[in-house]
Amino acid sequence: MSVDPMAYEAQFFGFTPQTCILRVYIAFQDYLFETMLLVESVMLKKLNEFPGCKISPFELRKSTEKFLLFMKERFDKLFSTMEEMLLQLVLNIPKNTLLPEDKVHEQYPYSKEQFQVLQDEVHQLQEQYRAEVAAGQALHAELEEQKVVQAELEKILQWFDGLENTCRKYGISSFKESFTFLAQNSKKLQDILNDVEKKSKKIKKV
Repeated sequence: MSVDPMAYEAQFFGFTPQTCILRVYIAFQDYLFETMLLVESVMLKKLNEFPGCKISPFELRKSTEKFLLFMKERFDKLFSTMEEMLLQLVLNIPKNTLLPEDKVHEQYPYSKEQFQVLQDEVHQLQEQYRAEVAAGQALHAELEEQKVVQAELEKILQWFDGLENTCRKYGISSFKESFTFLAQNSKKLQDILNDVEKKSKKIKKV
């Protein structure tokens, strides 16, 4: 059998030419063996029809095997010639032939160095893409954080609006007066709380 890998032919046919030829060889060989067994069985049947025949089945088997060996040797030589013909004429793709899927290589030929440059560019673009994805994720996280801060600021503004409305209710027009008012009321509340705690302690002692 041929040792040439014939990769291009395997790509085109979907199987290696050597595998195809091997299967054909095995099929022919099996057919030869089956034929010889059939011939042997017919000869045995014919011998049984002749009374006093001195040829035994064992001798017939030896003769059949000898003839089979002779036929196999001739078959192998013939098949060797047939294999060479199949590999060269039938299952061979000429060197100047391009498969349809390889036409692009003819239109856009690249040397090994040019291909390496393209690979480097692809690697660089992949790195840039990863960096942009990471920057996008960081920006998204920052925007989420800004949303939280914005929500807190809105709460503070609402609190100031409520404070301003309360101040207007009590006739206080500025924030300074508002804080003074709150501080005074806070001190009054603290004093009341302290007075309540003292009275509570006295009651417990009694």
